[in-house]
Amino acid sequence: MIKALLLDFNGVVINDEPIQHAVYREILQADGIEVTDETYYSRLGMDDKTFVASVLQEAGKPSGIDRVLELTTAKTQKWREKISSDLPLFPGIENFIRKMSKEFALGLVSMSKREEIDFVLEKAGLIDCFAVIVSAEEVSKCKPDPECYRKGFEQIDLFRIAQGHLPMTHDECVVIEDSPPGVTAGKRADLQVLGIANTVSANKLRRAGAEWVTKNLDDWMAASFRQAFAAKI
Repeated sequence: MIKALLLDFNGVVINDEPIQHAVYREILQADGIEVTDETYYSRLGMDDKTFVASVLQEAGKPSGIDRVLELTTAKTQKWREKISSDLPLFPGIENFIRKMSKEFALGLVSMSKREEIDFVLEKAGLIDCFAVIVSAEEVSKCKPDPECYRKGFEQIDLFRIAQGHLPMTHDECVVIEDSPPGVTAGKRADLQVLGIANTVSANKLRRAGAEWVTKNLDDWMAASFRQAFAAKI
């Protein structure tokens, strides 16, 4: 029986992939770099530091740690300015998170900075719905590496144990992801995956290994997860 859900952040909770892309395009123009759709979306699953370093290196520009930090700091500031007045949360995601938090232990696993995650969840009044949050600062490798979801599973299992529950099996935890690298990371962590077709097509998510794909998370109830993702025996 499903006991926990691990949600990605960008592309699942907040509809800000186009905003992130626009901000990166703006700040990297000064370096003469065009952040095309291919440049951005081929790097889904990367954290900010890895993304910026990769783009700079591809363009033959200096990619030292100081320059990367300067650009990622500027990105966070501009991103915050663009979303502050009107959080671009996906329709229905607030209701989905609140109703699922009453049925399952919820975790959030993201390659975003913790300050960005906290900013959105606090502003939306959702931060108390999540038992654990794994951010970019806590992992050494980006998706599709499974490190982030292995940490997420370990932490949410420990949370449940502290609440008096027995340890979970991997089949009792479902990942919710919008990108192929994220789906791959979840599968490599031996977890089942629900794909949400917010960023790429349903077929791409299925090819990456998602057991199920949906267009609207709020259509799902606790019973839907228990039936669709029945623990394997």
